[in-house]
Amino acid sequence: MQWRGRRQSGNIEDRRSGGGRKVGGVSILGLIIALVVWRVFGISPETTLGVTQQLQSQQQPTAPTQETSDMAESREFVATVLADTEDVWTPIFAQHGKQYQQPNLVLFSGSVQSACGAATSASGPFYCPADQKIYLDTNFFRDMRTQMGITGEQNQTQLSRNDQAGDFAQAYVIAHEVGHHVQTLLGISNQVRQLQANASQAAANNLSVRQELQADCFAGLWARHNHERTQFLQKGDIEEALDAAEKIGDDYLQHKSHGHSVPDSFTHGSSAQRQKWFYRGFETGDINQCDTFSTREL
Repeated sequence: MQWRGRRQSGNIEDRRSGGGRKVGGVSILGLIIALVVWRVFGISPETTLGVTQQLQSQQQPTAPTQETSDMAESREFVATVLADTEDVWTPIFAQHGKQYQQPNLVLFSGSVQSACGAATSASGPFYCPADQKIYLDTNFFRDMRTQMGITGEQNQTQLSRNDQAGDFAQAYVIAHEVGHHVQTLLGISNQVRQLQANASQAAANNLSVRQELQADCFAGLWARHNHERTQFLQKGDIEEALDAAEKIGDDYLQHKSHGHSVPDSFTHGSSAQRQKWFYRGFETGDINQCDTFSTREL
């Protein structure tokens, strides 16, 4: 993936250098995050809550950390990918008579406070609709390789580190979270929350799966349009994204963690579904082809 030399977004909030901040108690959001981490990443709720409580019980004021070369490269990469999403989604919204509002992306390390509550890096990257910000601990890119086996090492890369997932797998993660921002701007996220409020657990999970698969489709759509604009993709990049989609599928993660899967508990979609919808977005480049809510067959 070629990314150097292009515009970098100014919508980056780098909170990696600040000290820790105490927040009291284990919130309902903390419990929800623990359950999500268990379902998606196979990390037990006890482990996640233990980490959260440890972070919350300690006040850790530290001196600002000087940015290392690795931190600088991560920031520049993320800022470039975020700029690419801005340059793709702005004209798409304009074509539909709408104005794209650019999200901020918060880089953090360890723990972070968002308008959706406190979270730790164990929860993975997430989008908070309450403040329309994406939150990312870039150590997740290392976890993608070491814990999930997403490497991409057969591909060409402009990243200097070799202990992380491939560059386009990382870009896919960012584009997916931006996809949730697009859903918020289009009113889709609010509609899903309203439908989930009166739905059974299985139906609510199904709505969540459809929302996540649409974000995957939006990520594929972004890749298609950005390649047409910049020719940034290299041989093997799409395969790298499909490999990442497979290894973050609910069935793959549940089999890996528990030896079996429970489809009614899926919240993000199976490996095959995630691959299918990412590739549909990439193949068509058409936002109308990403309507996961109208189709019966996911």
